Amino acid sequence: MFSEEARTRTADSWSMAANAYFERLGEGRYHAGDATSSPWGENLQHGSPPTTLLVHALNEAYPRADVRVARIASEFLGAIPQGEVAVRTSVVRPGKRIEFLEATLSAGSRDVVRTSIWRIARTPGLHVPPGVTPADTPPPMPAAATEGSAFGLSGWGYAKSIEWRFVGESGWSRSGPAQVWTHVDVPLFAGEPLTSLERLLLVVDSANGISLELPFGEWLVVPPSLSIALAREPRGEWTYMDARTALTDDGGGVTTARLADAEGYLGVATQTLFVDPRS
Repeated sequence: MFSEEARTRTADSWSMAANAYFERLGEGRYHAGDATSSPWGENLQHGSPPTTLLVHALNEAYPRADVRVARIASEFLGAIPQGEVAVRTSVVRPGKRIEFLEATLSAGSRDVVRTSIWRIARTPGLHVPPGVTPADTPPPMPAAATEGSAFGLSGWGYAKSIEWRFVGESGWSRSGPAQVWTHVDVPLFAGEPLTSLERLLLVVDSANGISLELPFGEWLVVPPSLSIALAREPRGEWTYMDARTALTDDGGGVTTARLADAEGYLGVATQTLFVDPRS
């Protein structure tokens, strides 16, 4: 499905071989760099990098080879600043086969993101009969990255840290449902390879952005929460999202996204939305 030609980076992709989303400062402290930057305001983080950081911190603090992450939920408690941040982790519900963990990101004295995960036991060799619904596959990946800048903005690092290959008629200049293959070009930490799960987490909070229903310059469409359920572990370097947004007339909405890799669909993400005209 993925030829060597399709894997070739375009000349204008953002090369940050010596950079990363975060820098380790020690003792649970990190520095959030330019690659985390959001379109919502100067020196603010996009929601995907801190979510990925917190999941990484949980797996690093409580390593277990016999379990995998099955669900992730992030609550964005306010604007997430760049610069120095700190992480706290805890095991809320320990268990041999099912466990619940939680991590909190703080900036100064303020908690800004709270992320929880369910980890479930792996059972190698378990025979589960096939379901009644036949498996489907995501569409082929376009041969080249999609041209243009996200929302017409050129200065925010998060969008430039990822290669976006939109499928069909979807793209940055088109509103409505969108389908896109993504490749994260920046590591979470310099010199440390990304896992396939981290590659998925680094793009999934952009589902509402790629499927905007209203003009970005005229409306705020902010997700205060993100939830991801995974049927299996992601594999490979590419993540596919099929995203659509539905809005209501009372200032709310929801974005849903089907998630896939080269081997097929593997999960779903949802974002609760707050919608308001820009002042």
